[in-house]
Amino acid sequence: MNTELKITSNLNGLARRLVVESIVDEATADNACVQSSKKNKTLLGWLIKNKVANPAALASAAANEYGIPLIDISAFDLNQAPISLVSEALIEKHQALPLHLRGNQLFIGMADPTDHELIDEIAFSSGFHVEPILISADQIQPAIERAMEATSPAFDDFDEEEGLEDIGFDVEAEGLEDSGAEMAVDETPVVRFINKVLLDAIRKGASDIHFEPYETRYRIRYRLDGVLKNVAGPPIQMSRRLSSRLKVMAGLDIAEKRVPQDGRIKLNLSRNKSIDFRVSTCPTLFGEKTVLRILDSSATKLGIEQLGFDDFQQKIYYEAVKKPYGMVLSTGPTGSGKTVSLYTALQLLNDEGKNISTVEDPVEIRVHGINQVQQNTKQGMTFARALRAFLRQDPDVIMVGEIRDLETAEIAIKAAQTGHLVLSTLHTNDAPQSITRLMNMGVPSYNITSAVNLVVAQRLLRTLHVCKKKHELPPEALLQAGFSKQDLEALTLYKPGGCSECNEGYRGRTGIFEVMPITENISRIILEEGNALRIAEQAREEGIIDLRQSALHKVAKGITDLIEINRVTKD
Repeated sequence: MNTELKITSNLNGLARRLVVESIVDEATADNACVQSSKKNKTLLGWLIKNKVANPAALASAAANEYGIPLIDISAFDLNQAPISLVSEALIEKHQALPLHLRGNQLFIGMADPTDHELIDEIAFSSGFHVEPILISADQIQPAIERAMEATSPAFDDFDEEEGLEDIGFDVEAEGLEDSGAEMAVDETPVVRFINKVLLDAIRKGASDIHFEPYETRYRIRYRLDGVLKNVAGPPIQMSRRLSSRLKVMAGLDIAEKRVPQDGRIKLNLSRNKSIDFRVSTCPTLFGEKTVLRILDSSATKLGIEQLGFDDFQQKIYYEAVKKPYGMVLSTGPTGSGKTVSLYTALQLLNDEGKNISTVEDPVEIRVHGINQVQQNTKQGMTFARALRAFLRQDPDVIMVGEIRDLETAEIAIKAAQTGHLVLSTLHTNDAPQSITRLMNMGVPSYNITSAVNLVVAQRLLRTLHVCKKKHELPPEALLQAGFSKQDLEALTLYKPGGCSECNEGYRGRTGIFEVMPITENISRIILEEGNALRIAEQAREEGIIDLRQSALHKVAKGITDLIEINRVTKD
């Protein structure tokens, strides 16, 4: 006994057991440990591949060592084996055989149940929790062949997922049908998984989907109500296949992995409902990151009442966009809701009696009855060039995605001064700064006052779910937050509750706005080339509320909470 312990003193686990049971000698076991470690393989997997021991004896020792059931597959009835739950390619590649499905547990027969990467991959592809069953390595392939003959693979759709039977993907790209790329990545688990992710993101109201490869893991996140949330972590081995499938769907070149690419996916939910995805890929250290922006045209049909304006702001905004000429500017950072606001205005104006043209980078939402142009600098189709073309096409309403330079600003202002309604955006923090931004670009102040009717700054706030709870704070804290003493008399505060429906206490978003018309007094300050601070002071005197005050009104109404407005606005 002492000799036995001495022989195996440097060995542990399965290697020690194999020596003790005289299945292999100590030198073979020691070499197997070294080689399997070098090749980043499991010890059992290396022993099987190199056939250094009797398969049956090896399987028996592994079963005893790891406490995993061992079966004689030759006596097993494979007529009902659920092999359709795992792709044939995966079964053949890894020599893994689905044996039985019980609830959410899928029992898989395999020669090496210590291969956790394999187990993770099967769990990912099938959607079930995998329970390994040991089978002697020499019995696996014959069993797979028997099972293939006895059953017919039917994992070619996803009927069990409610609503998926009517889903179709349209790839809007030229030359894809000749590339053969789609066949290269048409692996059922990957296709099924991506379709599920897209549908899940739509159902949860996500605005973006991030597919992110890292060194040792893969992460999928949704942007929900403006905040990124982890939703899935498929095996890192799926990284390339997921990327390739997304690129095929978007009509991109799957062979090109060195430069960013942009594409589009159209998802037909029904005959009358479709959703577009804007696709962007970017090479990273560990593979291509892919981001999908969900472009749901139904979001632009909410109506002006649902944007989040208060009654006074809504009246001013409605009057401005209904004027036959002039300029309406929306301002705010990326993701502040400017696109939805602009398209809501366009929907108000979109009728048979008006010629509406837009130039955007990119065209995010396609709207029937509006002439939409994609800005393409490489081809010479700049904002300015598109605007010049619009002015020769008898326009009534023009929408410019963004005023980025003096040339675009001058043409847009000229259009607004000559009988056209112009809608556009700027990237500034508030409404007064939009005016000074135009002046800094070189636009004369007299042109600004004669063309601009209204400037709207906006942000998006998460709204409290119905599970919200009442919350009390000391008066000093409320006054510091921006409330007046008069506000405190009838103020009821709420905080996030958190339930199974919302998780964190928030559900949906609403807008906060600073709606600043260019009045006579504000025009006078602009003509004097006054700064943004003077313009803001005059706007306050005229009763215009800023973003912080708009947010506080939402808190007072119980729509959101102080934590959220502090996240989005400055004190």
